[in-house]
Amino acid sequence: MMLLNGKTAVVTGAAQGIGLAIAETFVREGARVVLGDLNEAAAEAAAKELGGPSLARAVRCDVTRAADVDALIRTALEAFGSLDVMVNNAGITRDATLRTMTEDQFDQVIDVHLKGTWNGTRKAAAVMREQKGGAIVNISSLSGKVGMVGQTNYSAAKAGIVGLSKAAAKELAHHGVRVNAIQPGLIRSAMTEAMPQKAWDQKLAEIPMGRAGEVHEVASVALFLACDLSSYMTGTVLEVTGGRFM
Repeated sequence: MMLLNGKTAVVTGAAQGIGLAIAETFVREGARVVLGDLNEAAAEAAAKELGGPSLARAVRCDVTRAADVDALIRTALEAFGSLDVMVNNAGITRDATLRTMTEDQFDQVIDVHLKGTWNGTRKAAAVMREQKGGAIVNISSLSGKVGMVGQTNYSAAKAGIVGLSKAAAKELAHHGVRVNAIQPGLIRSAMTEAMPQKAWDQKLAEIPMGRAGEVHEVASVALFLACDLSSYMTGTVLEVTGGRFM
């Protein structure tokens, strides 16, 4: 039996990287998926690869805009009849030291990660509480646990997602809606592989398992939190880090 058979999931930031891997994993486990992304063309291409309109739909979505998130969720309801899983994954980086970071760089990262996750959580919750069930999975980061140099904006936003998830979990538990978070560590992606070799090697040296993670390894944990295998879990934060900073 597939773990998400007959379920409908919405994934933001789903055109590439971790978001796309989550969408692929969910479809493989029986879900219909709506992919939200600023890059509409990439989202459309991903949806086509996942099986086309009967299995996957793409919607251009700026998660900082509540109306865009409404449209994303409306697509799930109109195309597939329910909203069972919401994955708030969309994110950006604008790294700079505290001394050189601009106010705009700070605001952009807080808006996309923290406000975007708030929009996705509250909009999904409004539907799920009426259904008396659902799972929300928010993507935080190890940076939100330990803080990273050059990432006061990103670390603050990712720590905020943990607090948001725990507060929402308490509000929604009696409606049958679960809210959990994932904190990935060093995950191999186009973004991380673009970093200087010296920085990559330094991060790798901090990982007890001795390797970077793969996007599908984050997707597997998202699947666990989205399905009934985690039916008695809410308000938790699962680290997918290879043991880094445990």
